Amino acid sequence: MLTNSDSYHDIRPYNDSEVPAAIERLINDQAFIDAIVSHRFERSPKWLSSLLGPFVKILLRIKWRKFKSVAHIQDEVGRFMETLLQRTSDGVTVKGLDKLDPTKAYIFISNHRDIAMDPALVNFALHSAGHNTALIAFGDNLLKKPSATELMKLNKGFVVKRSAKKPRELLKALTQLSNFIKDALQSNQSVWIAQREGRAKDGMDFTDPAILKMFYMAGKQQKLEFADYMKSLNIVPVAIAYENDPCDIAKANELYQVNHHGQYNKTEFEDIDSIVKGIVGHKGRLTVTFGSVIDDDFTTPAELASQIDAQIHRNYQLYPINYLAANQQHGEITAECRARLDDKLSQLPAEAHPYLLANYANPVNNAR
Repeated sequence: MLTNSDSYHDIRPYNDSEVPAAIERLINDQAFIDAIVSHRFERSPKWLSSLLGPFVKILLRIKWRKFKSVAHIQDEVGRFMETLLQRTSDGVTVKGLDKLDPTKAYIFISNHRDIAMDPALVNFALHSAGHNTALIAFGDNLLKKPSATELMKLNKGFVVKRSAKKPRELLKALTQLSNFIKDALQSNQSVWIAQREGRAKDGMDFTDPAILKMFYMAGKQQKLEFADYMKSLNIVPVAIAYENDPCDIAKANELYQVNHHGQYNKTEFEDIDSIVKGIVGHKGRLTVTFGSVIDDDFTTPAELASQIDAQIHRNYQLYPINYLAANQQHGEITAECRARLDDKLSQLPAEAHPYLLANYANPVNNAR
């Protein structure tokens, strides 16, 4: 995939030759097998569940032995996504993709609402339209389980080393990441990355200029001007809108705990739990809107971030629940919509209500 991929061995996705061994490691990961059994057979008695593990391994080995390349994996993920979205959504609308050249590589910078589904929806849209899918940036905070690493690297994921804290260590990690993204684009491979670290739990979709500074590190090494280098990256803002956020109550509770009690203690595998909830939870209607390639001369990261935000805010698909939460009149606000929002609020203390409402209302405010 990348000509000098050995220099990125610790962060890059798996290549074709590494796929069979990675699948074998997954099949032999007992924690992974146990997780599948507990999810698929959650209502079965424990004694039966304990006997199902060996059969799940056999079934996976039969089903997955055909996967010999990254392309095979992407086709399977595409089929999985189609089935998943039929079950957990009321349909996906894709806009703006027809303006992009399928033979070119882009950096897709999207708003960040869901850990797994945001990049999955972007790649589902690309795959369905016959475009090559993008490499997916994910933080090393999600690598607490070996199976998570295997699954993400099999699915074109590359690692962002968020755990690097010491200045020299952080500089080395960011430089490696910047050069990896540059080389990926030069290999005609698109990249997806969220506009900020961590999900926007309050509906405020704003780009962190630090991400753009990281992009420029590779350009700075080549002594290129910021504006020239950033234009060469073919940056495309992407707005992802969920009519229903499966994690909205948990997000509101977290913000409430932080603001009213001074802290929120995240459990060890809470990020993994959020991933599962986002995948299997009902999402209502979904809209993925690809913006225009940014080709203007922006001389600072802050200026470029503002342009990315402007496109995301303008292209964000607003649903009736957004207008209802913002206390605005809208013709499509139904009694069912009001009942759904009331039900969400009833699961939170009154002091936490503003945080849940903000998650849906702020996209309306930002679109003005």
